[in-house]
Amino acid sequence: MKEYDIIAFGTGSSMNIVSSLIGHQNLRVAVIENEKAGGICLTRGCIPSKMLAYPAELVQEIRRAEEFFIDAKIKSMDGNALLRRVQHDVDEESKMIEKSLRGHPVIDYYDSTGVFVDDYTVDVGGKEIYGNTILLCTGSKPFIPPIEGLQDAGYITNREFFYSLKKLPRSIAIIGGGYVALELGHFMAMYGVDVKIVEMLPDIIMTEEKEARNLVRRKLSRDMKFYLSHRAVEARKSMGGKVVVAENADGETVEIKADEIMVATGRTPWKETNVEKTGVKVDERGWIITDEYMRTSKEGIWSCGDANGKHLFKHVANYESEIVFYNAFGGRKVKVDYHAVPHAIFTHPQVASVGMKEEEARKKHEILIGEYRYQDTAMGEAMRVKDYFVKVILDRDTYQILGATIVGPQSSVLIQEIINLMYTREQAGAMYRALHIHPAMNEVVQRAFYNLREG
Repeated sequence: MKEYDIIAFGTGSSMNIVSSLIGHQNLRVAVIENEKAGGICLTRGCIPSKMLAYPAELVQEIRRAEEFFIDAKIKSMDGNALLRRVQHDVDEESKMIEKSLRGHPVIDYYDSTGVFVDDYTVDVGGKEIYGNTILLCTGSKPFIPPIEGLQDAGYITNREFFYSLKKLPRSIAIIGGGYVALELGHFMAMYGVDVKIVEMLPDIIMTEEKEARNLVRRKLSRDMKFYLSHRAVEARKSMGGKVVVAENADGETVEIKADEIMVATGRTPWKETNVEKTGVKVDERGWIITDEYMRTSKEGIWSCGDANGKHLFKHVANYESEIVFYNAFGGRKVKVDYHAVPHAIFTHPQVASVGMKEEEARKKHEILIGEYRYQDTAMGEAMRVKDYFVKVILDRDTYQILGATIVGPQSSVLIQEIINLMYTREQAGAMYRALHIHPAMNEVVQRAFYNLREG
């Protein structure tokens, strides 16, 4: 049996830890990967999806060029060529990562699903290896709901979309109304695909503020059709296409016809690793339980990223990998801090959020709410945008920033100013003292803080 100082599951954020160690210490490292090298973000997640989101945004901007007396027309669009280019570029980068890992003198690369057979002992394709320290950064995979006939009808997830899809369908029924469904649905709609979203909940992106999801749905409804409060109960092939049968709360059904079905109903953990064999505890869904130091219940075994099921975002995984590095190898004891976890949805419009939503904040604090519209700033007027807004939530007594939501152009960038303030002592006080360029889009954030009311 081969022994290693470190066994790292996955080639996503675990590689932040490994790369920080191998240049400074004489270690033997095993890296286990059962998908393309580079992790979910690079190969089938945030990076390739943004490579599609940007051109989709260009299409939206060209559409409104006439508002500025510009005669611009789209003569042609080739979504298939764009998709193939994205797949090629990502695949090339993934191959470079794998080649680098395979060629490293202190790393052994195992392209297999690692399965625990005993404490610290892992089977990799019929070979058993032992690790003194183990990094369980196994990521996640698409959750596939139990829909009658789905397997026989055939479907794709974000994995197949970026791994093997070579041609966009003429029409698609997407089961799910979250980030993946909306971002990929928006891209396809901009490139001429007839997109239909089937969501069992009363609205899309239900984790967002009500006014945010209402606005996003209204804007996206111009280019795609939503079936809300409809649960997909059956799928089948039909006359060269496919059909999704969806049922509402009253038992009424609708048949949604499309060339292809995509399932985007959330994520689930990899259970094939059999981590319970080591004494590592998991929750009722199978996510690995970690404490505030990113330790599992087993000494010497750590976990970060999607595997712990806390915040399934790449930037959180990178942050958690730093915490693991400090605590497992850096001689420090650092607690993880999730008080200001941001995220963004790259549709048109963009949505960005950090911290608490109003409903949660109201249960825990006496609050102030500040809101301001893009269109009421000089830059918003110049851009001729309507309906987009910033919403901030503060503690009434301390002016501590509890959360914020921004819907509109560049919201993923604008919200960073609020995120940074949430890590300072001054919090909102710094916003009031800081100069903001005029006229610029950032003023909409500043003015939300100057427009507070009792929540």
